[in-house]
Amino acid sequence: QVQLVESGGGLVQAGGSLRLSCAASGRAASSYAMGWFRQAPGKEREFVAVIAWGGGITYYADSVKGRFTISRDNAKSTVYLQMNSLKPEDTAVYYCAAEKTRLANLRDYVYYHMDYWGEGTLVTVSS
Repeated sequence: QVQLVESGGGLVQAGGSLRLSCAASGRAASSYAMGWFRQAPGKEREFVAVIAWGGGITYYADSVKGRFTISRDNAKSTVYLQMNSLKPEDTAVYYCAAEKTRLANLRDYVYYHMDYWGEGTLVTVSS
């Protein structure tokens, strides 16, 4: 069992930055693929970014590529999402997710049903 707790959300002006954190507890969390997803009001949840178990490989949604960076510190069992140049359309509840299955291509996590989810943290970007 893996427990995930997100933090770092808040209100920021357009063009600003935030860093989200996801603390993972439970056995072998450091060996799982970790991802960030988001759900805006009235919309379906969508993929944001994923990082492989070793941390060296990442994959991003086109909408955040070049602005967001996912990273992980396995010693701290924590995954981060650095968000720069934020836009009002980035407003959403951001969820951290973990998956034990190691897919051959990280882009396959975009629509994959991840095993574990956090409760989410709200990010609001004002114009």
